[in-house]
Amino acid sequence: MIVSRRGLILSGVTAALGGAVFLTARKLDRAGLKAESNEFYTSLPIPRLIDAREVGNKIDLVAKSGITQFLPNLDTESYGYSAPYLGPVIRVHRGDSVKMTVSNQLDSPTTVHWHGVLVSSEFDGGPYNSIAPGQTWQPVLNIDQPAATAWFHPQLHRDAGRQTYMGLTGLLYVEDGSAADLGLPNRYGLDDFPLILQDRAFGPDGELVYESSPAAMMHGYRGSTIIVNGAIGPVAEVPKGLVRLRLLNAANARNFHLTFDDNRLMHVIATDNGYIPAPIGVRELTIAPGERFEVLVDFSDGEVAAILTYPDHLKRSASAMPEFASEIFRHMTDVLTPVVRFDPVDTIPTAAKVPPPKLVDKPAVQVSGAAQQRSFILDSMAAINTPILENATKMPTFKEQGIAAGQGQPQPAGVESKGKPASAAGVRMGINGSEFDMTRLDATVRVGGQEIWEITGTDMAHPFHIHGASFHVLQLDRMPAPGHLAGPKDTVLVDRQALLLVNFTQKADPSMPFVFHCSILEHQDAGMMAQYTAV
Repeated sequence: MIVSRRGLILSGVTAALGGAVFLTARKLDRAGLKAESNEFYTSLPIPRLIDAREVGNKIDLVAKSGITQFLPNLDTESYGYSAPYLGPVIRVHRGDSVKMTVSNQLDSPTTVHWHGVLVSSEFDGGPYNSIAPGQTWQPVLNIDQPAATAWFHPQLHRDAGRQTYMGLTGLLYVEDGSAADLGLPNRYGLDDFPLILQDRAFGPDGELVYESSPAAMMHGYRGSTIIVNGAIGPVAEVPKGLVRLRLLNAANARNFHLTFDDNRLMHVIATDNGYIPAPIGVRELTIAPGERFEVLVDFSDGEVAAILTYPDHLKRSASAMPEFASEIFRHMTDVLTPVVRFDPVDTIPTAAKVPPPKLVDKPAVQVSGAAQQRSFILDSMAAINTPILENATKMPTFKEQGIAAGQGQPQPAGVESKGKPASAAGVRMGINGSEFDMTRLDATVRVGGQEIWEITGTDMAHPFHIHGASFHVLQLDRMPAPGHLAGPKDTVLVDRQALLLVNFTQKADPSMPFVFHCSILEHQDAGMMAQYTAV
């Protein structure tokens, strides 16, 4: 439940106690680094897997409240999809049409955005697809994209941050048969693991603490306790061979800067929307809110190893670098926090031993000289000036469109819900100086076309996400993007500048546009979002 600022302060005591769980020394002596040690004591929870084909491509999800024990002997109120916290992993297959039935048993409106699934805007689950309490929504997902790790979460304007923080998150795998052809680990929960990374703050009675103060809104809300798949200090048994980790940053604002305590390699094989051409080994990997990476890790040596994370300093950050350039984060701090431990065992047969030398054939990215170019500035501002978005036009109001309340449009800002809406903090943000306005159309693009978007961040690094499209990262801070970002993406951490080649494949009617925004959820709730139509 939501608690007061006093509760937030008290949670620091509990966070310290939670930190006391991390008490035994770990190996990490390179470059003089130290790690907060960890009594890893919880078996890594593995979310229930639902294969859409096995249930006739019809899946029911229920957004509801529940009770979860994150801390020993303390009950915590939480949200989940058909579960007390988080939701199932849904596996869909290319070429199929999947009918989802989403029921809302919460006491406030919600939406479900299929983040990374390329579908038309009417089924995207953005701010326009509001589901009133007690109501259901039945989108049809026509799956026509390569294999990828996607996810689903709320996108209700002004309340996405709180609802996601309470637990509304699930993974969605798009499969096309390529994993077996490539010899990749694909035994769910045995050598192919979902890892949902989050940070949370807990009150003294175990309650989840979520604060919508101006400071929390300006920087994004961050907790002091790291959880994976809903557990603190988890341990996973793995085979003595190659293991596939599907990493999702589902934190509201924290960037995770991941490394192994023994400095072993992570072989990046996929980004948000699919495989990169060939595996790339990294010693450190930054993953921003909303981003996904798939990595292969070799445990054939039989040694216990743990993933750690550097602190996120709210500063501008570099992304992961190949192993020869991985010294960047080592000068930031000398303390790391444990995330998850892996124990190789003989009882799980080894299926894969070496990464494939090649993953997919991808032609060089071609940029048309005639491509439309646009510039967007992500503004961390306390006040917003007159709208200046390019090509902005006034959309018909919902009343003018004849749309009734609760029928596919969002509830008004400030709607009553558990906790405070983002606007209660008095913080307003925007893109190109304009706060998000659902009655204003900010851009129009052509379905089947591509454009060059320059995204600029202010004050701090911002993760940028676009609905209904994927992109290739051409440049980061005026430099070529690192190789592990070569795959198709929908989310990227923008330090100062990113140049993106965006491919638009999905239709968005002007009455229900796609949105693009900062994926720090508090920034999104405070107005750092805009919208476009695709015709």
